[in-house]
Amino acid sequence: MADDNTRLAYSTGGPVPDSKPERRPDRHARPQASRDTGKGGIRIRLDRRASDRVVTVVSGLPGRPAELAELAKALKSACGAGGTVKDGALELQGDHRDKVETALAARGLKSKRAGG
Repeated sequence: MADDNTRLAYSTGGPVPDSKPERRPDRHARPQASRDTGKGGIRIRLDRRASDRVVTVVSGLPGRPAELAELAKALKSACGAGGTVKDGALELQGDHRDKVETALAARGLKSKRAGG
C-alpha cells in the first residue's frame, strides 16, 4: 500500500505500485551564484535600464542570504537610495559606485570596478 505522503492521481484499475519513481535532477535549473570572494571578488558595475535609468550592481558579495540582506540595508542607507538583492547581487538605484566602494572598504571588504 502507498504511504500517507502520496496519492493516486490516475488509475486504470491495476495494482498500486509500491516504489516511488526516481527523481531526476532538473535540467533547466539555474546554477547557484558563487558566494566565494576568493575567485572573482566583489565587483561594482553600472547598468543602464529602460528609460535611461542607471543602476549600480554589486556582485560577488560574501555571506549567507541573511548577512547579504543586512549588508544591503547598510549600503542602501549609506547611499541614500533604494535597492534590492537579486540572484546574489545587490542592485542600487542610481550611480553610487564611489559611495559603495567607500562603505565596503570601511567594512574591510576589497572591491573592484567592472565595466567602463
